[in-house]
Amino acid sequence: MNRPLLVRLVIGFVNFWKDFLVGDTPELFWATLVIIAAVFGVSRELHWHAVAVVMTPLLVSGALLTSMRRVWRKK
Repeated sequence: MNRPLLVRLVIGFVNFWKDFLVGDTPELFWATLVIIAAVFGVSRELHWHAVAVVMTPLLVSGALLTSMRRVWRKK
């Protein structure tokens, strides 16, 4: 049974963005969301802007190293 055109377009749109954002490494996608939320919370709620500036590259580096370690273990 063929789906209506609108349903196919919506499914295609969702699949494109899921593949574009998540891709091959879903852990980096989730890490990005967690980092953004943490930096937003520290900066907006606690008003610790300097801490947020220092915290961002540290969290990003940690997420990348964790992802790279997972790949190295597979080899």
